[in-house]
Amino acid sequence: MTPPPGWYRDPSAPHVERWWDGTAWTEHRRSPEAATPQQSYAQPQFTPLTPTVPLGTGGSGGSGRAKAIALTAAAVVLVAAIVTGAVVLRGDDGDPQTQTAPTPTSSAPTSAEPSPSESSSEPSADDPSVVVDELNGITLPLLDGWARPQSVTETDIMMTTSGTYDCPGDDGLCRHGTVISRTVTSNDEKSPETLAKDDISEAADRAYDRNKVNQRPFHGITSHEVVEQGSVAVAGRTGYFVRWRVRTEAGPGGYVQSMAFPSSVGSESMVMVRYAFDAGEEGPPLADMDRITKGIRPVGDEGTGGGVGSGIGPTQ
Repeated sequence: MTPPPGWYRDPSAPHVERWWDGTAWTEHRRSPEAATPQQSYAQPQFTPLTPTVPLGTGGSGGSGRAKAIALTAAAVVLVAAIVTGAVVLRGDDGDPQTQTAPTPTSSAPTSAEPSPSESSSEPSADDPSVVVDELNGITLPLLDGWARPQSVTETDIMMTTSGTYDCPGDDGLCRHGTVISRTVTSNDEKSPETLAKDDISEAADRAYDRNKVNQRPFHGITSHEVVEQGSVAVAGRTGYFVRWRVRTEAGPGGYVQSMAFPSSVGSESMVMVRYAFDAGEEGPPLADMDRITKGIRPVGDEGTGGGVGSGIGPTQ
C-alpha cells in the first residue's frame, strides 16, 4: 500500500532528495547528483490495489453474489488506500505530519457583556444626592457643602451653599454660592453660545450688583473679566458656557457663569443654568461649577452625563 524505502524528491524542497523509510520521511537528504542513473525521482505514490473481479454471465446465483462480494472488497480496499495515502505530509519543520481537518472554532467572544442596570425609580425631591428641576427635566448633583434652597423667594434657585452671612454692602443676608436653573422664554434663539454670551451680564448684575428687591448687597460691580468660555456637554447635549470674574465695591467679589443647552424634554426649549460663587477663602471651590455641570442628568436617565467639552476646567 506504500512505496518501498528509497530516495525520493523532497515534497518541501524538490531540488533535493529525501529518504523514505517505507513508513515516514527521515532527516536524511542528498543532492540529485548523488543518485544513480537508474534511481527513480518520483514522489512516493499510494496506488490502491485493484482486485480482479471475475466476470459473471449476467445470470443470478453464485456468480452474482461473487461479483457483489468482489465489488465490495474492491471498494473497501480503495477507501483504505485513500485514507492511507493522506497520512504522510511534510510539515513546516520537515517532519511527517498527519493532515487533519482544522477544528472549527468560533471567533465570537464567549463572555457575556453585563446588561445595563435600570433605575428602580426616578429621582425625587427626597433623594439626598440630587436636586430635581421638574420643569426642565434635569437633576443636579447636591455636592458636599451645598443644600436645597431654604427661606428664598426666588423659585428658580436650585441649590445654595449651607448657611448665610451678613452682606458686606446693603443690609441683608447673603450666601456664598447659588445655582439657578430656568427655561429661556425671552426669545426664540436656539444657539447655546449666543444665549450664554447674552445672559452673562444679567447673571452678574443679579448676583453682585442689584438684586430683585432693589438692594445692592455688594455696593455694585466695579469690573469684570472673562475667565473661560467654550462648548460643554450637559446631560448628553452640547451646550455653551461663559464664566466671568467680577470685582465689587464691597467684599471680595466672585465668579459668575451662564450655561445654555437644549432641554431633553418637551419641545427641546433652551435651558439656562447660572452659577454665582463668592471669591476668597469663604467661597465654595470653583471646581464645583465643573462638578455640578458634569453631574447634570436628564430625569430618569442616570447614565447620561458629560461628553465633548465636559473636561473643560476654569482658568484663574
